[in-house]
Amino acid sequence: MSDSAHGLTTGAVARRLGVSPTTLRSWDRRYGIGPAAREDGRHRRWAPADVAALEEMCRLTASGVPPAEAARTARRTRVDPADETPPPPVAAGDDPRRPARQPGSGNGLPLGDVRLECRGLARAAVRLDSPTLDALLREVVAEHGLVTAWEEVMAPTLHAVGRKWESSGDRYVEVEHLLSWHVSTALRQAPPVGPGPTGASPPVLLACVPGEQHTLPLEALAAGLHERGLPTRMFGAAVPAEALDAAVRRMGPAAVVLWSQARSTAHHALAGQIATSAFGVKGARTRPLVVLAGPGWAGRAPAPGMARPTGLREALGLLGRLYAEAGTPAEAG
Repeated sequence: MSDSAHGLTTGAVARRLGVSPTTLRSWDRRYGIGPAAREDGRHRRWAPADVAALEEMCRLTASGVPPAEAARTARRTRVDPADETPPPPVAAGDDPRRPARQPGSGNGLPLGDVRLECRGLARAAVRLDSPTLDALLREVVAEHGLVTAWEEVMAPTLHAVGRKWESSGDRYVEVEHLLSWHVSTALRQAPPVGPGPTGASPPVLLACVPGEQHTLPLEALAAGLHERGLPTRMFGAAVPAEALDAAVRRMGPAAVVLWSQARSTAHHALAGQIATSAFGVKGARTRPLVVLAGPGWAGRAPAPGMARPTGLREALGLLGRLYAEAGTPAEAG
């Protein structure tokens, strides 16, 4: 019989809610937010009513309600299916779910229809829970792979935090910064899975255009290339045009990825200059492929020697084929 027939384990509930198992045990011990029954009297098994109470506890604490007060309300929401007696009514003045009088009310993130992992990640970010963020990000990369983890979990959660920050003045900036740091860390820690090219292959140079500070999508691409064993050089945010041009001439990269988040930062003259850069011995000079990455490049067809992929998966496929056509065993994405 499956675990779900007996209830969920503590680990399964922790992954679903985006909290650590230690937190669940602490809530059980301190506030009585625990499973109604234990298998063989020892192992915790969480029934649907128990999980619903935990979800309410997570929602309230993420909204700024003190844990003890949140636990009292969460316990009232738990109804045993075999018990026909409804939970006692909650007086209006005692209900911490009333947003008008509670600090931090209205703090839910606008996630929409997303994976459960996004909700767990968002809860941990709002709580500024670094250990849980690290654990959840490692799990999602290991289970789904880096590309799916970025496209379906990391990016949607980051966008939700960004929208909340924009609509709340300067609030939530610490949540966005913390989440961004942990996402960046998880991307850099993704292990390689492909054999990579043989011999000394020219690298992919990745840089944000001058004035562009958004690096995480570029970091995701760098991580995807590293995962496939392809050589990269990450230059990061707001690289001056002169420095980027000098680096291209010194390194002779196979491709140069230029990230632009907004049309105001898209530097078409710089892209054209790099696309016409030639290096190598006389008679066998080569030019790099210029990859225009990010929404800032939209609205204009790429010139010869350039490509504009629509997302991470397409960019990895494009660069993987570039190395494959050069005779390396690199994966094409």
